[in-house]
Amino acid sequence: MQDPHLLLQRIFGFPGFRPGQEDIVQAVLAGRNTLAIMPTGGGKSLCFQLPALCRDGVTVVISPLIALMRDQVRALKAAGVEAGALTSGNTDEETEQVFTAIDDGRLKLLYMAPERLAAGGTLALLRRAQVSMIAVDEAHCVSQWGHDFRPDYLRIGELRRVLQVPLAAFTATADEETRAEIVTRLFDGVAPETFLRGFDRPNIHLSFAVKDKPREQILRFAAARKGQSGIVYTSSRAKTEVLAQALRDAGHSACHYHGGMEAEERRRVEIRFQQEDGLIVVATVAFGMGIDKPDIRWVAHADLPKSIEGYYQEIGRAGRDGAPAETLTLYGPDDIRLRRTQIDEGAAPPDRKAADHARLNALLGLAEAMTCRRQVLLGYFGEASEPCGTCDLCDRPVDVFDATEAVRKALSAILRTGEWFGAGHLIDILTGNATAKVREKGHDQLPTFAVGRDLSKPAWGAVFRQMMGRDLIRPDADRFGALRMTEAARPILRGEASISLRRDTIASAAPRIAVKTLVAEEDAPLLSALKAKRRALAEAAGVPAYVIFPDRTLIEMAERKPATLDQMAGITGVGAKKLESYGAAFLAVINGAATGLHPARMRLAGRPSGAVYDRLAEVQLTLLRGEDGTGKPLSLSPGVLRRIAEARPSTLSDLDRVGDLGPAKIERFGPAFLDVLRDS
Repeated sequence: MQDPHLLLQRIFGFPGFRPGQEDIVQAVLAGRNTLAIMPTGGGKSLCFQLPALCRDGVTVVISPLIALMRDQVRALKAAGVEAGALTSGNTDEETEQVFTAIDDGRLKLLYMAPERLAAGGTLALLRRAQVSMIAVDEAHCVSQWGHDFRPDYLRIGELRRVLQVPLAAFTATADEETRAEIVTRLFDGVAPETFLRGFDRPNIHLSFAVKDKPREQILRFAAARKGQSGIVYTSSRAKTEVLAQALRDAGHSACHYHGGMEAEERRRVEIRFQQEDGLIVVATVAFGMGIDKPDIRWVAHADLPKSIEGYYQEIGRAGRDGAPAETLTLYGPDDIRLRRTQIDEGAAPPDRKAADHARLNALLGLAEAMTCRRQVLLGYFGEASEPCGTCDLCDRPVDVFDATEAVRKALSAILRTGEWFGAGHLIDILTGNATAKVREKGHDQLPTFAVGRDLSKPAWGAVFRQMMGRDLIRPDADRFGALRMTEAARPILRGEASISLRRDTIASAAPRIAVKTLVAEEDAPLLSALKAKRRALAEAAGVPAYVIFPDRTLIEMAERKPATLDQMAGITGVGAKKLESYGAAFLAVINGAATGLHPARMRLAGRPSGAVYDRLAEVQLTLLRGEDGTGKPLSLSPGVLRRIAEARPSTLSDLDRVGDLGPAKIERFGPAFLDVLRDS
């Protein structure tokens, strides 16, 4: 058995394990059944990939989505590892290559979807491959009542028993109930060696905001992070298309994604998101588990997610490289009403509906939190935490007031009107607004009429929203969404308990705009040049950019500026195979950029225009003597390139006007320059 520490450095280019990884790797290497709950970005895949390389035989990896499997296989191959996937997306040639690698005894990791376990011949294939271990990614998919349930995951336990090999299960989100279900279904109820490595993602900034023109809120959030890769989750397919168009109209590179699109169209979006820097995808939750992109810098929810587990998994797509990432979740009374109704009108049995309401309550408790959000989030998963200092509530503490009397007035209005009305009508009663409907129903004669004039209508809206968030009142689907009181509210109504709420208004709920930078200002030009080189190499190879190198590796290059291949080998993420494949190319960029950039290029430091400048310069060098290399040398000054990169003209006439190129240079460079500008 090979030394995992040596392979960690030689194959993956990592100087050491991340916290918690080594214990899991040793347990898997020892052949013990293992369950590991680790945060997204905590390095789960390494915990089964590294043992697979150390031990004899093939490790079969059960993974839920084709895109995820194909991306991990590409990354492993780029690192010099024999890996393959058997999926419905394979070409005949790809499948034959996998079978040949199995027969030759070269294959170390075999990825397959759980659905393939039902296919005839799969068991015989795995026996022929001499499988020595099963690894299950996204193990929470085995939970029949979870948000990502996959029925074929239920076959994995039987596969383990038939092959008589150890099983290692991994997930980033599993509450106590889900963990128990994993043990029952994958390990026959016999507790495996379990590692709970924490759910904290300290590099992710958490923030929530009450909806107030939500499209504008999302556009403001994206504008402050222009040029960074991001995801916007929405609750409906139609919203993805509308919001993606709004982002494009605002000058962003954006596209939409939802389950109603054709498979090939969805795949094109996935490829664009993996390969393009700065692309925003507006998506339903269908765009989730298959994303293997480490440098997503922000995630926004235009609508409230269904559960705290779903929220945690979706924001976990950001910042998997460990660099700073931002989140924003918008919510309002309509979101709460929608999610309650979905649960109540679903086909689940009563005990499951109660559990789903409890999960939603946990998310609403996070949304309406009055102290550090990270403490609330980690508390749900059973972890204690000190105030983080880096969420929106730590940035700006909320104003809290004793709302006991206000809540009792609201409950009284609900009960005195027979629990037949929504918040708008109830607020009219409380504020003394004698609308035609209030007079028609005789509600202007109620004792509660006008008893709440001390609060404005927006303030009462915040009270009702927070009461819904605390599960004191719920919309009743049988009464067209009318609010009814829950048992949790009775102690407050009877004067046996008090309650504090946030004295917030919609106007005060705007999220912060400050954005953390990835590198120091003086290193930004070099990082931009390294990203341009990475993109060119990725496009040439037809692979996602992170397969060449993830952002964190480029950031370390920009900061440490290795001058030799020996120094480059010490950069995190540069293993032996990647050093051989890409080391010289990136050294050339570093040594060139490190000797000083032209002042015209320095003016674009840290801006998206810098990357455009670099690509224009590359094209100019390629076409210096024309396409056939025999023409008269022509070139543009760095100042002209800077003007073009900043102005981004879209036609030849505009290009000539901005750069004052003249006919010869327009003919030589014009079409190629416009292609660069169009792609950017």
